[in-house]
Amino acid sequence: MKPTKQSWKMIIPKKIRNSTLFSGLLPLFVLAHFAHHLLTALPVPLLPLIRENFSLDYTQAGIVVSVFSLSYGIGQLPAGWLADRIGTRILLTIGICGVAVAGLLVGLSQTYVMMIAFLILMGLVGGGYHPSASPLISSSIEPKNRGKALGYHLIGGGGSFFLSPLIAAAISSVWGWRGSFITLAIPTMIFGIIFYLLLSRKGKPTNTKPILISNTTNSVKISSNPMNLRRLIPFMFLTSFTQAVTFSIITFIPLFMVDQFSVSKETAAASISIIYFAGLWASPLGGYLSDRFGRVPILLASCLITGPTIYLLNLTSYGLASSALLLFLGIIMYIRMPTSESYIIGQSSEQRRSTILGIYYFANMEGGGLLTPLMGTFIDNLGYYTSFTIAGIAVVSMTFICGIFLWGKKDY
Repeated sequence: MKPTKQSWKMIIPKKIRNSTLFSGLLPLFVLAHFAHHLLTALPVPLLPLIRENFSLDYTQAGIVVSVFSLSYGIGQLPAGWLADRIGTRILLTIGICGVAVAGLLVGLSQTYVMMIAFLILMGLVGGGYHPSASPLISSSIEPKNRGKALGYHLIGGGGSFFLSPLIAAAISSVWGWRGSFITLAIPTMIFGIIFYLLLSRKGKPTNTKPILISNTTNSVKISSNPMNLRRLIPFMFLTSFTQAVTFSIITFIPLFMVDQFSVSKETAAASISIIYFAGLWASPLGGYLSDRFGRVPILLASCLITGPTIYLLNLTSYGLASSALLLFLGIIMYIRMPTSESYIIGQSSEQRRSTILGIYYFANMEGGGLLTPLMGTFIDNLGYYTSFTIAGIAVVSMTFICGIFLWGKKDY
């Protein structure tokens, strides 16, 4: 029997309900998320330096980010399936240490082909983190707080995407783009080993089975609602499509800054941090809003706003206006992320959560990987203005189409 809103207070002790967001595994997973993305955040900000090193056009530059995104997405599918069957600890560790090894190899690569091969490897080994981490976190959180918990977890990833471009810009000015990969691979590997040992001490999180909370009279198994595919499919399609388009735009922001505003490559690399600064605080806000007002309304609003924001990149000048617009793009992106994760987890059965999340992350990354070189081709042939306009219109149109299937019920 599903607990009512009132019965949660009887089932889960107040002390546990008030502490689960800030104790237990969540703080550790915020750090793990940070370490996981410390290297995966580098290809985009370092793209101007990589382009210059290998004399790439926009399409070839887009392929650099695309191959990582495609392999990262492909890695999500078997990882999600494996997490539901053999456990999460090994996959989580590979998602950190494996990325460190692959990132080190990227830094050591001397040719374009070698770099592409090692970026593919980095994507494949990194695919196990997200399908394993999110269900494990959500299994220890009261459903009404799930959005906030996943939002706090995203702070770790946002922190990496915020700090990595700044660190990489500083390192690359001395040792080049390869030095950035090599230098950041070392602390990532060290944390990965420590993370594995800490998980062993805290107990092996080998699965994400439903939590059984008992009192003196009864036990209640907390489970999710049955899947409603008629709503889950358009929800996942819309959020994945919007993320893919946003990712393809963000990929070219450093090149956009260099080519349109004539800023230095190091400044362009650092400017990408403006977008990801929002991840330090907007993701918990997105989780709170989705818990408070419902996942579907927040998703539709964030997707609808994304389209005009992309278009306005064409009209801004370098300085405060462009920085504000990049920050706003980051805000709506990070509001959407915990909203999407919490909805998908809430609509998936306990036994299939990692698998469904693996499909979701696969769609996000594969969509971004496919659209990025396409966006590069558009920019090569049509320029930034037309390409960004098409992208904005596409997101708004898809929001209205999917909204027909989603609007009318506040899903949690």
